Amino acid sequence: MPELPEVEVVRAGLAPAATGARVDAVRVLEERSLRRHDGPSEDFVARLTGAVFDEPQRRGKFVWVPIAGSGEALMIHLGMSGQVLLRTPDAAVEKLTRIVLDITHPVQGRLRIDFVDQRIFGSMALDALVPAADEPGRLIPSQVAHIARDPMDPLFQDRAFLAALARRNTTIKRALLDQSLISGIGNIYADEALWAARIHYDQPTRTLSRVRATTLLAEVRLVLGRALAEGGTSFDTQYLNVNGESGYFSHSLNAYGQTGLPCPRCGRPIVRESFMNRGSHFCAHCQRIRLGRGA
Repeated sequence: MPELPEVEVVRAGLAPAATGARVDAVRVLEERSLRRHDGPSEDFVARLTGAVFDEPQRRGKFVWVPIAGSGEALMIHLGMSGQVLLRTPDAAVEKLTRIVLDITHPVQGRLRIDFVDQRIFGSMALDALVPAADEPGRLIPSQVAHIARDPMDPLFQDRAFLAALARRNTTIKRALLDQSLISGIGNIYADEALWAARIHYDQPTRTLSRVRATTLLAEVRLVLGRALAEGGTSFDTQYLNVNGESGYFSHSLNAYGQTGLPCPRCGRPIVRESFMNRGSHFCAHCQRIRLGRGA
């Protein structure tokens, strides 16, 4: 699933073409891609046609494009395999395209935004903008209101996060994947940050010392920053930026997807264990569960 770096790369790539653009026409080719929209496809098409976009924004794994003067936004969730691709108006529509927006930008002219989604777990929707509880004056889609800030957000509060983490009766990877606690982190970057911090994915949060939790948060930021710089992680064509290009952070992974390969730190093999209907990748030597409080 695309995580913070991949979604931010999409948002940043979409911004120059979408900001100030008018939606000339909307084609819904797959009704299931409107699963988060409250209404039929005809409602989505009618309300979006003629809209003028403001600058795209993001929180966690959600991107939205505010619609000027409407109190609404076009919300985009990539799901497992969603792609937002910029095309010329005469480009062929790919087989897996689910929604097509024909737009006109005041400088770049006519363009097309294609929402492509192989597995149809992603979606587009029109959603009302509501005041953000954690930032006076900011409006966010109602469906995003429960999502916490991500650790790359300048307004992310480290002390509040560390205090909330210490109160959780769970394990550390489950906490990192909890988007109401800290957003934007998925399986890939959780495994990478935990490897860097030498913390086992199943370490109980109540036993994690403040020092180790602070180190982990720093490693989360480092791995997300490196992934952003490298355009995200692509293992196949399921994640592409708006120009149809793959990210290359997959070449920098130390733990995720490296089962059987030597740990870059100690040389012992990386192992994979089942975790929440997915897998956790880690070094059993470097990342051991520590017993007792303050571990």
